[in-house]
Amino acid sequence: MITEDKKQIVFSALKEASEKWKAAFNIGNADGCASQYEPDAVMTAKPFGTFNGTEEIKAFWQKLIDDGFTDVDYIDPKIEVVDESSAVLSSGWKMNKAQGVITKELWVLQSDGTAKLRIDEFEAQS
Repeated sequence: MITEDKKQIVFSALKEASEKWKAAFNIGNADGCASQYEPDAVMTAKPFGTFNGTEEIKAFWQKLIDDGFTDVDYIDPKIEVVDESSAVLSSGWKMNKAQGVITKELWVLQSDGTAKLRIDEFEAQS
């Protein structure tokens, strides 16, 4: 049974890390985006493909930034704390040139108390 204190720690770490990712994307910083993922993270971005590890993930975000995408915002995000070290975020999202849905962002607490993405699954719908 997870305590309310531990739930709050996981929830807060996810919120802070997610905000860092969004801020990095919105200023055009692909390195900052990639730094929010674990080294062996897997990102599935429909219809674009699956990207393994921070280098492939960084290249994906860099291309999007280079193509003029910005202003990401999450719409009605839901966060479910799974256990004492992880939580899942799902949400709608929109940008200046696209919108879609996040089906699963699995954030995992690291030894330093921050959260990093282990699994990122989302879909662009326009």
